[in-house]
Amino acid sequence: MEGPLDAVDLARWQFGITTVYHYFFVPITIGLSLLVAIMQTRWMQTRDPQWLRLTTFFGKLFTINFALGLVTGIVQEFQFGMNWSDYSRFVGDIFGAPLAIEALLAFFLESTFLGLWLFGWGRIPEKLHAACIWLVHIGTVLSAFFILAANSFMQNPVGYAINQQTGRAELTDFVAVLTNPVQLVTFPHVVSAAWMTGGAFVLAFSLWHLWRDRTPAADRPMYRKGAKLGAWAVIVAAIVVMISGDVQGKVMTDVQPMKMAAAEGLYEDVPEGVGAPFSIITVGTLDGREEIWAVTVPKLLSYLATGSLEGAVEGIDHIQERYELTYAGSELTAAEDYRPVIPVTYWSFRLMMGLGFAGMAIALAVLWALRGRGDEHDETRLVGGRLWAWAGALVLFMPLLANSFGWIFTEMGRQPWLVMGLMTTQTGVSPGTTTAEVLTSLVVFTLLYGALAVVEVGLTLRYGRAGAEPVEADASYDPARRTDDDAFVFTY
Repeated sequence: MEGPLDAVDLARWQFGITTVYHYFFVPITIGLSLLVAIMQTRWMQTRDPQWLRLTTFFGKLFTINFALGLVTGIVQEFQFGMNWSDYSRFVGDIFGAPLAIEALLAFFLESTFLGLWLFGWGRIPEKLHAACIWLVHIGTVLSAFFILAANSFMQNPVGYAINQQTGRAELTDFVAVLTNPVQLVTFPHVVSAAWMTGGAFVLAFSLWHLWRDRTPAADRPMYRKGAKLGAWAVIVAAIVVMISGDVQGKVMTDVQPMKMAAAEGLYEDVPEGVGAPFSIITVGTLDGREEIWAVTVPKLLSYLATGSLEGAVEGIDHIQERYELTYAGSELTAAEDYRPVIPVTYWSFRLMMGLGFAGMAIALAVLWALRGRGDEHDETRLVGGRLWAWAGALVLFMPLLANSFGWIFTEMGRQPWLVMGLMTTQTGVSPGTTTAEVLTSLVVFTLLYGALAVVEVGLTLRYGRAGAEPVEADASYDPARRTDDDAFVFTY
């Protein structure tokens, strides 16, 4: 359909809105599950009740985000059949395999052991109980692995063959799908970014309680521990993000050169030996073709793309011409324009990196401010407390938004391809879907997700403001003092 309310565009908006919204919860749950597991392990090692209180405090916040992530994620798979049936018919044999394993193996692993962890305090042995939360984290990481394997096939299709009789892509090598070069670099990049987000979450709430006046003096050393743990998680994870991101950029240049060129708005080829610059910020025409003013780092783009300061980088115009010659003969691959939306790719790429670096800088500043062991009975707070409160609020959103901008760049930078080199987005939409149907579901999902956002933020703030509850005298956490009549610990 043509016009401003084209069904393809509405289907893309719907998938984009639901995916970005869902992905707010994914890195939080992956990162928090690891840090809660570390907190509980530290409690078992030290028997320090502060670590137990932090475990239960952030465990509740993790559970809230896990539940919202589960609810919002269910919608994703329905869209493949409702709005993108031609895509599902063409590559469902390949794309569906890792998603099925994710649901049957990883999701059931994390959800089952999360239930055991939530209601197992004092009912199962301590070591087994701690193993449950570690298995929850392993389950979240496995979920990410299989989902990313499916997405990596869309970025760089491997392990398939086209059945000429059915006109479908069929799976021929599942190992190749799981070891896709894009997958092998994307997986550590995404998981480490999730660890960074989880660390920022712990850091933000710990800083807030460390700063506010109503926090009891005896609780400040506990939140100091939480802030340090969160800050270290942000920094260590950020280092892995940078290393994996550097490798990912070079793999991306090999399999999706248009995406790398679009990330810089580079229209003309830069030959070997010259070195393509990378602009920190540019003022120019909307499509990036004409530059008015820019702050650039010489030869950095060549290094990001090739690993050499003087490596050749192909420009948008040349790639467009090559794609026109290569893909013009097929209904599934022909397109008038193989360029993504340049302003979106340009700015999402920089916002992703800029927010990540800013979050890392705040974490480093916090560690410097909290250096030394500190006095367990010190009632003073961080110098410049209100400033640290703002820093805590900002650090929560920086890695979270960096994750979202990273996915926007990844998916928008692939356009107009639904599956790189095999199917354009225009050809993947359901043929019987009308504009009115997609618009109706788009409005309903957007309103529903808005309501869920109010619930999620309300619950997170309610339990986040309450802080860590005293648990030293609570028999619920001691198997020797617990009876079968005691209430479950985590019901609320």
